[in-house]
Amino acid sequence: MEREIPSRYQVITKQVPTFYFIGVTTKQSSIMKVFPLWMKELGRPEIVIEGVDLQIHDTREAYRQAVAQIKYDPLSLGALVTTHKIDLLNAARDMFDYLDPYAQICGEVSCISKRDGQLEGHAKDPITAGMSLDTMLGKDYFARTGGAVLCFGAGGSAVAIALHFINKKDPGDRPKRFVVVNRSTPRLDHLREMVAKHDTDIAFEYVHNEDPRVNDAIMATLPEGSLVINATGMGKDRPGSPITDAGLFPRNGIAWELNYRGSLEFMYQALAQRESRNLRVEDGWLYFLHGWTQVIAQVLHISIEGALFERLAQIAETVRK
Repeated sequence: MEREIPSRYQVITKQVPTFYFIGVTTKQSSIMKVFPLWMKELGRPEIVIEGVDLQIHDTREAYRQAVAQIKYDPLSLGALVTTHKIDLLNAARDMFDYLDPYAQICGEVSCISKRDGQLEGHAKDPITAGMSLDTMLGKDYFARTGGAVLCFGAGGSAVAIALHFINKKDPGDRPKRFVVVNRSTPRLDHLREMVAKHDTDIAFEYVHNEDPRVNDAIMATLPEGSLVINATGMGKDRPGSPITDAGLFPRNGIAWELNYRGSLEFMYQALAQRESRNLRVEDGWLYFLHGWTQVIAQVLHISIEGALFERLAQIAETVRK
């Protein structure tokens, strides 16, 4: 079903099926090389990928234009959204015909798809972050270690990670303490509102701060075995790290850099302490794989799991930078 295009939008009529990647520096992503290989493996080589680079916290009109292209062009199939997940939904909520429960709870959209002429928004991060965390931590991690969670950044990924832990049924899979630090208050308020809607025994702490030296001090309060996450976008969308080189990671803990590309200062700070602090250092590659395959599955209305996921992961590994 084709829709009448409002005159305020400039919609390009595509000649081939097009999948969009809405981000900040999309051309630098490995997906630009991986996507054609995946489409060939999936038997859909005619589908192409196109990056849409928007500024961080871009204008309402820019987000609505990106959504309009997908909504009104028949061959614009859908999109994966990164960095802009909350801002895009805030700007274009009325343009969606359906939002999945996670999108409504988290207040974000990471996947735009179509079904029966309807534009759908999905928040896949609680699923994909959960897949990555379950692989990384294993069963009863917090019962075994007594560790806490410190998350730098309060955007969409942080919201998804918090929701994943809240929804864990086994107490041993939930941290007793979850500290989130962000440089602006609206994101913290958004996360606080989401958490308040749930009955949880996790003690959440919300810290408004942008001084890396203060972040060092916060990290120093963590018990051994804690998980420290860089969900700020620093090291990918912009240079830098939320901590200084003097900051000490928790002994026997885990440092999770959500990015897999960029300057990755946080990851290299963690690697420098890997032996002295007995620290596990994880990057965002597995998160990348789960994130993309879940969105592609939604947009193409197929299932990607088990042996097929493993095949796609192997293909991606051949072009990983």
